Amino acid sequence: MDGLEIYAPKSLIELVDFLDGEIALETATPQPVDEPEGFVELVDDFADVQGQFMAKRALEIAAAGGHNVLMVGVPGSGKTMLAKRMSSILPEMTREEALEVTKIYSIAGKLSQGSGLVTKRPFQNPNHDASTAAIIGGGATPTPGQVTLAHNGVLFLDELPEFKKNTLEALREPLEERQITISRVSGTLTFPSSMILICAMNPCPCGWYGDNDHYCRCSTLDIKKYTRRLSGPLLDRIDIQIRVPRVKYDELSSKRKNEPSSVIRERVSAARQIQTRRLEKYHLFCNAQMPHALIQKLCTLEPDAEKLLKEIFETKKLSARSYDRIIKVGRTIADLAGGTPLIEAKHIAEAIKLRSDFELDN
Repeated sequence: MDGLEIYAPKSLIELVDFLDGEIALETATPQPVDEPEGFVELVDDFADVQGQFMAKRALEIAAAGGHNVLMVGVPGSGKTMLAKRMSSILPEMTREEALEVTKIYSIAGKLSQGSGLVTKRPFQNPNHDASTAAIIGGGATPTPGQVTLAHNGVLFLDELPEFKKNTLEALREPLEERQITISRVSGTLTFPSSMILICAMNPCPCGWYGDNDHYCRCSTLDIKKYTRRLSGPLLDRIDIQIRVPRVKYDELSSKRKNEPSSVIRERVSAARQIQTRRLEKYHLFCNAQMPHALIQKLCTLEPDAEKLLKEIFETKKLSARSYDRIIKVGRTIADLAGGTPLIEAKHIAEAIKLRSDFELDN
């Protein structure tokens, strides 16, 4: 850690002798941690994604503000491909964030021998048959689950409705509180869980509802039962909810050079810097972490934006949580546009669009 002198005694006896002043130790010099021989890192890049411009825009906004995302689309539309590239556009972790992640992985026994500070943001992708304890945390002696291992990074849940109902409902606490408390006879522990949740799902059990080129075999009742596996309170905690259409042939075969992750990441990092200056005295890192009181204090809407939000709030009967999340996403969109002091109507309009594609129609 910066500013500290580190000593590395070889045994407990040597440590005691050092503390008693009987021997002297030289300060330790940090050694670089080499990758295993022959290790080649494959970098997923947004430049590989053909089409899906709205989905890429949604993930850019999510990365910039730390917002949760739900993508709904037919099989093969690229939902998983998009989600797995989220890490490539997230800003680098601050030293404080890196220390938090390293401590978590050390406690969980996930650090290999000789490994150093974790500098890459975590990306956790549990299977839908994972137990609630594996995702939330648990055990006789509580240990961190996937929501904690994804702290300061991404938790990706593919095929969201296939997860157990009680597991999905247990996500509500970490999504709202950004921490999870686990109580056992041996004691109660609270683990941090400030992550970006990325979810993907089909629009129906067979997957083809709404697709013009495939016949959907599901009844209306089947579709409602499928989508209602996601409760209103859970959906309320997901800021961005979009439909991801099947990629068209012209888009798939296009030779057009797509924007690389490095360029998107520059915009995301610039927006995060704006948020850091705004939020650092409140010990927050991004817009998604703002509570209602701070939204009222720091997020001022221009009159046209206020009028638009009032209209959608009243006509769609939105919850107070949805109201807050639309404003937070609007603030992030404004930050990506350079951090304008007022949130404009166009920012709120885009935030509404990014939330209404799935949620407000169901």
